[in-house]
Formats: sequence, structure tokens, C-alpha cells
Amino acid sequence: MIILENVSKVFTVKSKEVKAVNDANIHVKKGEIHGVIGYSGAGKSTLIRCVNLLERPTSGKIVINGEEITALSPNKLGATRQKIGMIFQGFNLLKTATVYDNIAIPLKLLGVNKEEVKVRTNKYLAIVGLQDKHHHYPSQLSVGQKQRVAIARALAQEPEILLSDEATSALDPETTDSILDLLLKINEEFGITILLITHEMNVIQKICDYVYVLEGGSIVEQGTTIGLFTNPSHQTTKKFLNTISQRNLSATLISQLNLSGSVIRLTFTGLVTGKPLLAEVSQKFNVKPNILAANIIELKNGVIGNLVVHIIGEKSDVESTLCFLQEQGVGTEELRDEN
Repeated sequence: MIILENVSKVFTVKSKEVKAVNDANIHVKKGEIHGVIGYSGAGKSTLIRCVNLLERPTSGKIVINGEEITALSPNKLGATRQKIGMIFQGFNLLKTATVYDNIAIPLKLLGVNKEEVKVRTNKYLAIVGLQDKHHHYPSQLSVGQKQRVAIARALAQEPEILLSDEATSALDPETTDSILDLLLKINEEFGITILLITHEMNVIQKICDYVYVLEGGSIVEQGTTIGLFTNPSHQTTKKFLNTISQRNLSATLISQLNLSGSVIRLTFTGLVTGKPLLAEVSQKFNVKPNILAANIIELKNGVIGNLVVHIIGEKSDVESTLCFLQEQGVGTEELRDEN
């Protein structure tokens, strides 16, 4: 559906070349939601603007629905872009136009007939829950409502792909959740493929099937959402995960607690999340597990449980305990071992 092959984008700033995107490879299948996460300056916005050629890549190839759009003429590119909707952080609404006209005017410019404009505008305002706001102006709306208008405007063109450029970054947590629920609804009901960029890990957590971690213009890690949440390898990914769950105890805290023995992070996924395995190991082996931190993370496609546990016992008993947990499908990572 969306394929980026070795895409790079280089800007020249004061006679110096700046590589905003470096050899990016992305493959989004039809009907999936993929997310690109990175800190400010990582190249996220440049990357997503390359997808519909708002920024033309310096090198590489972009394929949409089997068609290489980087090789299209301007006329053919315009037709292809109509299949790609985009929502922005800043909404980009016409301040002097009503909610209705903010959706209707772009359709009229595309040559959609008057009756169809009316049908689509009413339909998509209802889908985003703003059917009673036809005659309001953007200044009369909340921030979340403005984003809903922007989403309705994108949907009214009836695209096959929706690009989201930090669409929730200006919203409070509750409004963010409502917008994410709306994007999930759009994906499920209309089968629209979504590629989004964000710096918020909770966005990835809630709606994404697959995630790419971007740093310095390069994709430094990628994988299914549940795979990255379970077993991140790159330090940037781990930093993002630490913003939503306490995966580690600091060395200072471990010292203050005066812990001797092994401090282990345990990761539970799927059905094993509901098993009382710690109670079982305390009976099965000569160890005493003490839970120091715990949480459960709900993802779009699964559940992950994280425990940081202080295991008191002889080294051989601790090793037997960890082997047993691994056999049960629990991920283990030793944070500190002083035995």
C-alpha cells in the first residue's frame, strides 16, 4: 500500500548539506496503522511529507498502491494525491469559513458536484461527531473539535490513505484519547490505511500495529508494536518506553533500598500475563521474590505486564527460577546481580 525504498531528503542550509531523512525503508500494508516516533528534529515531519511528495525526496522511491509516484508527471501526481488525506498538528482551517464550508470548499475545488458535496460534508461531520456544528466558525470550537473538523475534511475526499502529522500533540490527554478512538474507528469501519508520526508513546501504544523509531533522520529500530514494547534494543526506544512505564529502577534507588541479590525485570505477554507465576516460584524454588515496581500496558493487539523484582536466594536457586520463568514464556533481564 505504502512503500518507501531507500528514501533520503537532503536540505542545503548556509552552503551545508543537512540530511533530514537518511535511507528510510517503510512498508505499510493495506488497512494497517503504522507509526513513526522520534524526538523533535528527528526528521518525522520531513519523512511523512515525502510520502505524498509535499517534500520531494533527494533519492529513493515511493510506491503507493503499486504505482511509483516519484516517477509521475504533475498531472498524474495530482490525481494520486486525491487518494491520500492528511491531517496536521495546526488543523489548517479557514478562519472565516464555517465548519461546513471548511469541508465543502476543498470538494468544490476538486470539481465534486453540489449535491455530492452536501452528502459527503454531512456524512463525515456526523462520523466525527460534529453534525450540530455546521454553522459554527473555528473560533467557536474547542481544540479537539477543530481537529475533528480537519479529520472530516480529509475523509470527505474519501482517501485510501490517511497521513497524520502530529495530529494529537496540541491536545490534552483526554482529547487525545478521543481523537485516537476516532482514528481507530475510521480504520476499522472504512479500512483506511494510516501512517502517523508522533513523539508520544501512548499514541503508538493505543492504535499502531507497527512502529518505526526515528533518530537523526534514520530508522534505528522497527517492529510490531508488541515486539518493541516487549523487547526494545535501541536506547532511544527504551527512553520512549520509560515515558509510559517504569521499566527500570535507578542505581541510586537500588542503593537506597539497600538491596542485595538479583534485581530482575520480568516481561509477561499474552496469556502468561494472568498466571500467578511468582507465587509458584516461591513454592517451587528456595527463593523469595519481592515486587519493587509493576504495571500492565494495554496495546492495540495485546497486553504486556512488566515487573521489577528483587529475588532473594542462592545464586543457583535464582538461576533455576529464571530458567523456569523463561520456559513459561516470561522475558527476563537482569538489572543488577551482586551474588
